[in-house]
Amino acid sequence: MNLLRHRGFALLFGADTISQVGTQVSMVALPLVAVVALHASPFEMGLLVAAESAAFLVIGLPAGVWVDRLRRRPILITGDLARAVLLASVPVAWWLGVLSMPQLYVVGLCVSVATVFFDVAYQSYLPSLVERERIVEGNAKLEIVRSGAQVAGPGAAGWLVQLVTAPVAILVDAVSFLLSGLLLAGIRSDRDVPARDERRGLVREIGEGLAFVLRHPILRMIAACTASANLAHAMNNTLSVLFLINVVGITPGVMGLLFSVAGVGGLVGAALVGPMSRWAGSARTIWLSNLLTSPFILLVPFAAQGWRLGLYAFAWFVVSVGIVVYNVSQVSFRQAITPGHLLGRMNATMRFIVWGTLPLGALIGGVLGEHLGVVPAVWIACALTPLSVIPLLLSPLRRMRDLPEPLSP
Repeated sequence: MNLLRHRGFALLFGADTISQVGTQVSMVALPLVAVVALHASPFEMGLLVAAESAAFLVIGLPAGVWVDRLRRRPILITGDLARAVLLASVPVAWWLGVLSMPQLYVVGLCVSVATVFFDVAYQSYLPSLVERERIVEGNAKLEIVRSGAQVAGPGAAGWLVQLVTAPVAILVDAVSFLLSGLLLAGIRSDRDVPARDERRGLVREIGEGLAFVLRHPILRMIAACTASANLAHAMNNTLSVLFLINVVGITPGVMGLLFSVAGVGGLVGAALVGPMSRWAGSARTIWLSNLLTSPFILLVPFAAQGWRLGLYAFAWFVVSVGIVVYNVSQVSFRQAITPGHLLGRMNATMRFIVWGTLPLGALIGGVLGEHLGVVPAVWIACALTPLSVIPLLLSPLRRMRDLPEPLSP
């Protein structure tokens, strides 16, 4: 049966589609609010991007324990509704004439708290909706949604910002989270039940999740690879709007179209996951996807007006192909090998490690941009990205064609 005929998965798919498109609008609009409306400096942009991911460091690990103890669907719904209210406060403040950078910091931080719980519950919820042998298919379909949103969302956001201003564009994202929450409310899953084993204390349960990830010879290397790649990407994300708007000198609409090209790469990557896994092997696909595509990011700093804008678009197209192939492969592996009662803690531990580098990368990017200039800082961020494959090349994955069978609890 096609997974889209599965009622629970279809509702999750629909909720994710709406939410992802809105999120892409906000990812373009919120930095533009800071740069265009509030004239943010590179350091202020670093603080904003850091605030948007800081919660993964602060509450990432406890969130995994709570997700394992509670039903996951209510957590998803609450996360969506909280983000809707928080984002709606930005256009309201703008209309009242009181919008400021401190408010953007607070909104970014609180949204990141809601996102922590949503993401940990989200990756732990899929195995309760579909059978484990269909997890890769489910993740691939959801990755197509995310990549499709990256095609449509930024382009629409860029022109929406030019037509109705960035704060109003953020209202679109707030509405999308509200609609996503309503769809999630319609899901029913008998397998979405909290763990019934005896609770052994927050610290001990956090330790079990950390131990599971850090003692696994493949999981810990995947965590190291993703964490280092996210550090470099956070530096780039901090600088990208400043680089394209202030240095290259393009309009928000053109910037949105450039970001959309990266989304097309994500769609191509989602389509390539299955064939590449069958051809190269599921284990090789994880490190090959990174090794073959990440060096293309070195074309980004050469971007300029005219034909050289194509270098920026091409670089992110290729890198996005690799990111999606890598993410689908490694997330599916993580979900398949982890016992059900540890899924929340495993996902939270991975999020803590791999997303915990985002605020650090954002601050580093902001400081480098402030003191060295935007272009040198972009060069440093791009040069660091290809190095992320090193942990995978040092792991057992390099000597394997396919991933091992799931481990017993």
